[in-house]
Amino acid sequence: MNKALDKMAGWTTVLLGIVLLTTTSPRRAAAQDQYDPPGRVARLGYMEGSVSFQPAGESDWVQAVPNRPMTTGDKLWADRDSRAEVQLGSAAIRLAANTGFSFLNLDDRTVQIQLTSGSLNIRVRRLNRDDIFEIDTPNQAFSVFQPGRYRVEASEDGNYTVVSVREGEGESTGNGQTFTLHAGQKGTFSGTDTLNAEVVNIAGQDQFDNWSYERDQRYERSRSAQYLSHDVVGYEDLDDNGDWRDDSNYGHVWFPNRVSTGWAPYREGHWDWVAPWGWTWVDDSSWGYAPFHYGRWVTIGGRWGWVAGPVEVVPVYAPALVVFIGAGGGFGGNVGWFPLGPREVYVPSYSVSREYVNRVNISNTTVNTTTITNVYNTTIVNKTTNITNVTYVNRNVAGAVTAVPQRAFVSAQPVARAAVAVNAREVASAPVTARAAVAPSRESVLGLHANSAGRVTAPPAAVASRQVIAKATPPPPPVAFAKQQQALAAHPGQPLARQEVQSLRPANTAAAHPMVKQAPPGKPATPNMGRPGNQPGNSPDAGRPGPPANTPPANQPATRSGNQHDPNERPGATNPAQPNRPPSPQPNQPTPNNQPEPNRPESSRPPAAQPTNRPEPNRPEPNRPPAAQPNNRPESNRPEPSPPTPNRPPSPQPNQPVPRPSTAVHPRDLSPIARPAPPSTGNPKLDQKYQQQQEKLYAKQEQDHQKLQQKQEQDHQRLEQQKADESRKQQLEQQHQQQTQELEQKHTMQQQKLQEKQQPASRNQPKPPKGKP
Repeated sequence: MNKALDKMAGWTTVLLGIVLLTTTSPRRAAAQDQYDPPGRVARLGYMEGSVSFQPAGESDWVQAVPNRPMTTGDKLWADRDSRAEVQLGSAAIRLAANTGFSFLNLDDRTVQIQLTSGSLNIRVRRLNRDDIFEIDTPNQAFSVFQPGRYRVEASEDGNYTVVSVREGEGESTGNGQTFTLHAGQKGTFSGTDTLNAEVVNIAGQDQFDNWSYERDQRYERSRSAQYLSHDVVGYEDLDDNGDWRDDSNYGHVWFPNRVSTGWAPYREGHWDWVAPWGWTWVDDSSWGYAPFHYGRWVTIGGRWGWVAGPVEVVPVYAPALVVFIGAGGGFGGNVGWFPLGPREVYVPSYSVSREYVNRVNISNTTVNTTTITNVYNTTIVNKTTNITNVTYVNRNVAGAVTAVPQRAFVSAQPVARAAVAVNAREVASAPVTARAAVAPSRESVLGLHANSAGRVTAPPAAVASRQVIAKATPPPPPVAFAKQQQALAAHPGQPLARQEVQSLRPANTAAAHPMVKQAPPGKPATPNMGRPGNQPGNSPDAGRPGPPANTPPANQPATRSGNQHDPNERPGATNPAQPNRPPSPQPNQPTPNNQPEPNRPESSRPPAAQPTNRPEPNRPEPNRPPAAQPNNRPESNRPEPSPPTPNRPPSPQPNQPVPRPSTAVHPRDLSPIARPAPPSTGNPKLDQKYQQQQEKLYAKQEQDHQKLQQKQEQDHQRLEQQKADESRKQQLEQQHQQQTQELEQKHTMQQQKLQEKQQPASRNQPKPPKGKP
């Protein structure tokens, strides 16, 4: 009974918190929120080869470190034979070899990327109505209008840009002209003083495209997606490194299963100084991002488990959800900390509004808003550093407190190696504080590999200093740490507020970004329509050892027949997407699946983009010119159909189930289940009902696939144990093929019936008079 009341009280506090957020005076919130840091950052989630990193405002390049949070002004350079992946939750950005990348702007509604040279593969999963997603190159700015898959390439000399739209739609702007690219099109934009455009249909894919698609499949197939918000960055890494269990007190709890004896959260990693948040935890584990910047930690049965925030609330990033021990820079010359537990309030060490404190706590745990208000008034309004009259559950857990000498803390040394022993008496008597009152150094900013400065590969000088064209106006460039260091030393451990940083800029410095040239307002222009293969383009994998484009990566399972994929099959297409994240094509929009490509079966296509509430391109939006009408946007810019090749069946019509290949043997050999978008009725409740019906059908079909696959795998295991001959194996394969085809026919009929049921327009049309067609 008490547990039920506690759970009910928890949900009540969540609802109360949402009410507080929505009833706050808009004028006051606007005045305070302009000084709040963004609620999201990017994560350097994966690296191959030699990847260098330059923190915002600095001139030194250092060796990049996975799990390093990235924000406005941070830069990456992927050298020869190298790759990297940057994750945003709602998007993934992948760098090919010889690519210079940075964030000109990154906040809650803007992603503005600077690409000075090289290639990016970008998967945009969600895009809200007022969001800006822009990729700026030396001669144009490309604006993403819809979720989808995009590739942008900037030539080494900066004279041309190639933009490929496999799914979605976008617009290239430069020199007073705009060119719209639709799904299935590739545009080459050449020139700097004048912008020439040539548009063709997309042809095949290379190793970089296939690798990017394989990385996307980790996200699409993630089991953890059902337990937390899809905007939690890095949750797909939890699948292979732990397990989810339900607890009566905390709900869904994730337990890591690859940790050392005596492990505790926030122990295997190091501390960096990242403005404007200050001291930031960077974990060593491959999965060590989501559990250390969102949610809370708790011990259950002597084992550490992570509790994510509410699924329905957009998460707010935090640099480290811990409490520090000791006033004035620690205790006994050391800096100590322990993780926050469920329902405990996180107090930021940086300047924030009351609304931000509500959001960062309500989005990461079930916490009482009255408690948030009391802590906010005590620590932020009254500027009381120490936290009193609060009982923290993890403070008294054996081994939960970690401490290192101040010098190790400031110089970003690995905590596990520098940790010192602490006893329960020291922990009990030391005061608890909201921040580590230790001033940062240059090493704190450069991070773990600060000693690699000047000894790593960096972009060529011409690439590093190259200016790009921007449509959206970026913020001024970051202020170097050296100019902030004196002010930071005056208030150790507390980052400078935005207005303080602004005061450090020279008064005669123009507000414009020196690396950016603002594009003039553009008018729709007509590109030249060419043939595939006659445009210039980068070869990101040139000179890179690797398998052919149709060879599966080493970490992907092969199909059963000869342990090889079909020669025409796309790697990664064998595992269907999870039903809890159904990607769907955009309604009434062409997709790459409608464009014939040589030697590429329909079953090998990746799943289409998810539905979005973003308006159609011909609707005017803030900061975005309205799409041209048919009389001033030539239809010649749309992909032209080509006759189907002999190796590929005709493409299905939009909103029709994708036919399965007749040669399929096992469910895992099939492409992901067709996910056509439900019809749009203009009635939000009816649209939501239709979407729920679709998702329910997807989930049921996915279960059917999994059950049949499991049964067929057991059949094969029995044959192996019985040492059956080839004729018996062949007979079993034929039986499996028939089972799979029957299942696919059943699913196709189910989808057709649901589509017929979801046709409100046809039912509401008036019937024609009798005797007339």
